Amino acid sequence: MSVEETQLLVRRIKEGTVIDHIRSGEALRVLQILGITGKDGEIVSVAMNVPSSKIGKKDVVKVANRFLKPEETDKLSLVAPQATVNLIKNYKVSEKRKVELPRVFKGLLKCPNPTCISNAPGEPIVPTIDVIDREMPLLKCRFCQRLFSPGEASLL
Repeated sequence: MSVEETQLLVRRIKEGTVIDHIRSGEALRVLQILGITGKDGEIVSVAMNVPSSKIGKKDVVKVANRFLKPEETDKLSLVAPQATVNLIKNYKVSEKRKVELPRVFKGLLKCPNPTCISNAPGEPIVPTIDVIDREMPLLKCRFCQRLFSPGEASLL
C-alpha cells in the first residue's frame, strides 16, 4: 500500500477535540456516552475501521470547537480503554491524555440486575456504579451490591 492509500481522509480541525485509538466499531458508542448528537451544531467527524499500526483497526472521532473535560473523557474508559484524547488549538495538539477509569459512574450505566431498585420504573434513584477494581476492571452497584464486569453494563 502506498502512503496515499493509508492516509486518513478526514479534515483537520483548528480547535476542538480528537479522540483517537478507539476500538473498531465503538465510535458511535463514544458519541452516545458523551451526549454528542450533532443537534447542537458541533462539527463532528467519525472515521470507523481505519488502519492502525498499534491496534489493527481503529475508530477516530473529531469534535470541532469543543474541548472535552477529563471527567467527560474518562467515561469513555468502558468502551474505549485505549483511547487517546487530543485537545487541538490552532491545528496543533495542545494537550494529550489517556482515558482513565473513574471511581464512580453516576447516571450513566444501568445495573445488570433486573430486580435492582435502580431499575424500577418511577423510582427517584440515580443509578450509581462504583469501580471496585480498576485493573480487572470490576464494577459494583451501590444499591443492590451486585458485582459485574463492564461488558455486563449497559448505558442508560
